[in-house]
Amino acid sequence: MYKSGAIIRTLLATLAVLAVAGQDRARADALVVDLSNHLVAITTGFTGTDVLLFGAVQSEGDVIVTVRGPDQDMVVRRKERKVGIWVNSESATFRNVPAYYASASNRPMEIIANSQLYNDYRIGLEHQRFVTEIDDKDRNSSDYRDALLRNMRAAGLFNQRPAKISFLSNQLFRTDIHFPANTPTGTYTINVYLIRDGRIASVKTTPLVVSKTGVSAEVYDFAHRYSALYGIIAVIIAVAAGWTASVMFRKR
Repeated sequence: MYKSGAIIRTLLATLAVLAVAGQDRARADALVVDLSNHLVAITTGFTGTDVLLFGAVQSEGDVIVTVRGPDQDMVVRRKERKVGIWVNSESATFRNVPAYYASASNRPMEIIANSQLYNDYRIGLEHQRFVTEIDDKDRNSSDYRDALLRNMRAAGLFNQRPAKISFLSNQLFRTDIHFPANTPTGTYTINVYLIRDGRIASVKTTPLVVSKTGVSAEVYDFAHRYSALYGIIAVIIAVAAGWTASVMFRKR
């Protein structure tokens, strides 16, 4: 739940700062943003959460927000049917793929600016530059890229379309950023663009951390630090559970 009182106080302070900035024409493109929470804590019972992004602008313009998770390598495999069984066939490896990507805008993005600006600033999924290594001679990389986007959207880690940014007045705006239950951990980069007349007038960047906490974090850390030992313990627990179940069944 958002701390509405703290947010309102922050917005009022933001307006005061912008009022002072308005005395200087050089600050006409002032943009101030903040988050309701800079930490998304993943606990054992985590089912997803929303983070409120809010801000203010000194003068009118359009606002676009992008949220990018940590980069990772991803492999997309093509399935092929052989002897009545579906098996993995050729594959493509994509590098510099964000583990999470979402965007938001106050108006349709095609109205705000042209694709060249979005390409220059890498705004939007279609303008992300993935390094591709493909071993399939029969298909081009776009087929695998489309499959990658479909898979990430189906997992809820890439949003289907930009979310809505609402202007509460001529200066104040807000939007909700949704993080699903399967959100990867790491440091996320949130960029907020103020666009006027099809050009970037101002950009603000703020970080957000997604981190495991509590017992789940300790188990996760142990499993990665001591993977071999973790595997042995898991096998022992499984065998012990099976043995206990068989003993109880025989007693009945």
